[in-house]
Amino acid sequence: MTTTEKVDLAIGGMTCASCANRVERKLNKLDGVTASVNFATEKARVEYAGKVTPDELVAAVEAAGYTATLARAETTVSAVDPDAPLRQRLLVSALLSMPVVAMAMVSALQFTNWQWLSLTLAAPVVVWGGWPFHRSAWVNLRHRASTMDTLVSLGTLAAFGWSVYALFWGTAGEPGMTDPFSLTIERTDGAEMIYLEAAAGVTTLILAGRYAEARSKRRAGAAIRALLELGAKSVTVLRDGLETMVPVDDLHVGDLFVVRPGEKIATDGVVESGSSAVDASLLSGESVPVDVQPGDPVVGATVNAGGRLVVRASRVGADTQLAQLARLVEDAQHGKAEVQRLADRISAVFVPIVLVLAAATLGFWVVAGWGVAAAVTAAVSVLVIACPCALGLATPTALMVGTGRGAQLGVVIKGPEVLESTRRADTVVLDKTGTVTTGVMAVTGVHPASGVSSAEVLRLAGAVEAASEHPIARAITTAASASAGERDDLVGVPAALEATNPSVLALPEVTDFVATPGVGVEGTVDGRRVSVARSTDGGVDTAVDVYRDGHRLGTITVADEIKPTSYDALRDLTGLGLRPVLLTGDARGVAERVAAELGIHEVHAEVLPPDKVDVVRRLQSQGRVVAMVGDGVNDAAALATADLGIAMGTGTDAAIEASDLTVTSGDLRSAATAIRLSRRTLAVIKGNLFWAFAYNVAAIPLAMSGLLQPMIAGAAMAFSSVFVVGNSLRLRRFE
Repeated sequence: MTTTEKVDLAIGGMTCASCANRVERKLNKLDGVTASVNFATEKARVEYAGKVTPDELVAAVEAAGYTATLARAETTVSAVDPDAPLRQRLLVSALLSMPVVAMAMVSALQFTNWQWLSLTLAAPVVVWGGWPFHRSAWVNLRHRASTMDTLVSLGTLAAFGWSVYALFWGTAGEPGMTDPFSLTIERTDGAEMIYLEAAAGVTTLILAGRYAEARSKRRAGAAIRALLELGAKSVTVLRDGLETMVPVDDLHVGDLFVVRPGEKIATDGVVESGSSAVDASLLSGESVPVDVQPGDPVVGATVNAGGRLVVRASRVGADTQLAQLARLVEDAQHGKAEVQRLADRISAVFVPIVLVLAAATLGFWVVAGWGVAAAVTAAVSVLVIACPCALGLATPTALMVGTGRGAQLGVVIKGPEVLESTRRADTVVLDKTGTVTTGVMAVTGVHPASGVSSAEVLRLAGAVEAASEHPIARAITTAASASAGERDDLVGVPAALEATNPSVLALPEVTDFVATPGVGVEGTVDGRRVSVARSTDGGVDTAVDVYRDGHRLGTITVADEIKPTSYDALRDLTGLGLRPVLLTGDARGVAERVAAELGIHEVHAEVLPPDKVDVVRRLQSQGRVVAMVGDGVNDAAALATADLGIAMGTGTDAAIEASDLTVTSGDLRSAATAIRLSRRTLAVIKGNLFWAFAYNVAAIPLAMSGLLQPMIAGAAMAFSSVFVVGNSLRLRRFE
């Protein structure tokens, strides 16, 4: 039986989605190879069998004109900014281009021999600044393909080349030459004109769009980096009875390490000594901290909320649950289909047509006897007018304005590829803890026994729990020590906490305090023994019973409360045609109570992070287009798997980076606003693309007829860009 191997390749040199498709096709031609290339993450996930080796996979990618290396699993975060070279190229090009454009457009700046300064400044922009486009065009040419880069390269090189011809062999290089900006339509041989501003300006504008795209694309890998940041950076190791602080990378399986209250657990392990409550909500979604004692397993990156623990490491590095969760996110990003932008699809047909038309124009006017200079001028005009400045700006400008307006409304849109999903989404999956609910434990009710006041039950329980660091204990202590008015805000059930004592409940002193992990706490209050223990009759909320000298005084219920804004948010989301689904790692009873209050009919509870991914995929297999809203580390993989991931800005960096949209507040209503704004932005982008394309269709015949000299072609191209920008600015009025 042939065994199948898996490997990830880091791919370099891809500039658009068609590049990713070309690499994918090249790999899949190899015998026994199944490859999936993700342009966003710049990685190829390859399964291979038979005699194929990783070196042959790398060689196949290199034969296609790209670079490839074996990708290693990340366990640390790199400080290198991969976008720095592109940013440097953009900044230098912009600085050199601005005086070139200014001199061409303002006659007063055209001093003697200004044209030679323009050539000096424009040359590095066109050659060095535009090198990524020229290289991509050459690679595409070798494979008999064309993309947006092909037009950018040909258009800028044609404008630059003709300018060099006019300067050295025409009359444009003579001292005192001026190039007044005019809008006349006439045939000319172009020997006295230069178009350096078009060559340099277009290069810089397209570089700006490419940089914005690269920054957006880079966020796809930021989810994994954010997950890795969650882990502890150092750990206190027990060696020969001594505590030694070491970097977490120096921890080995079998090492004993100490975790003090409030510290993160450094890695997966088993408790050797001590007892505590561990807050695992970030990873599991369970709102109630888990009590642990010797023999219990603990997970790295969770927080020790109670006493001192000594843990024996069982898994380190890439084997931990945190690292596995990071791989889940990366797998989900590989599996998410890359939405190829409409501009690329247009250029796949448009570019070859333009090249044929430019060649036909050149040949026609030479045969017609107008001379080589006039023929070349007309052909250059075709290339310049077709240069995809408006097409290239259609998406980034609308996205820039849309994201700017979104920032004012508390919405962050991460890239153009997510917008299509907002239009098609029909199901919204909601995480519970921290998204629909507050994520903080609070007292929801006090139920005293006959003859006992609510205030007395709360006072005694708060006194004993004050010595505990358990989150449930903190909720009870907070409620007990608050004023009557503050208690109303905290507990949410004022009638259950009507104040029969003074407005501030004085918490008496506690002696002989004892905490029993998994059971409760007890101590002596006013000379009598008071205990608070987990109740077995608490319904769907967490409940504790309060006893004095063995007699039950009452029950206190504690729960993670629903945010007041969640009710309106559900109405907004359903109004957008979305069917709500509640998905949580919390207990089923708690989840069903929350769902019932919000009117949600589909609930998936007690779900671990890998199972959250399975739930999303199951919904997708039913033909649903799924939007996922979450805030925790445990939601990151599901957010990446969903067709549209929406993260709450009050959540973890891992969830935010794995998402497509982020709402900066903890208000779920902003998720509906994010979807509405995204749908509007998508509509503007499609409108921009239509008008940019229509402009080319209308202007190219004029250029072919020889009536549209390159200077006018450049002006028309600039006008189309202005139109696109103006259309995009309408998004500023979005409400």
